[in-house]
Amino acid sequence: EVQLVESGGGLVQPGGSLRLSCAASGFTFGSYDMTWVRQAPGKGPEWVSAIPNGGSTYYADSVKGRFTISRDNAQHTVYLQMNSLKPEDAAVYYCHSEGCGYDFWGQGTQVTVSS
Repeated sequence: EVQLVESGGGLVQPGGSLRLSCAASGFTFGSYDMTWVRQAPGKGPEWVSAIPNGGSTYYADSVKGRFTISRDNAQHTVYLQMNSLKPEDAAVYYCHSEGCGYDFWGQGTQVTVSS
């Protein structure tokens, strides 16, 4: 059974940091591209960042320079380090991987940015 389990969300003040983790199981993690997607209340999903199996990294303009995605294939885990958080970063963050014949999602972790 494929599972993606996110953790690390919480309440943080503007300017603060959080590190999200996504633990994967049930598939050959190292061969899969991984992404982070977020969804704020009343808004559609927003792609945040991606790290293909080759290790290159990609970011939405809204988070570039503040967020860092990484992966540990030995631990089957993808991370999202979020610095200089803004109120507009508040959302449920999902770990995601999709391709031909598959579409994996985690349950999400809530990030709240408020003073």
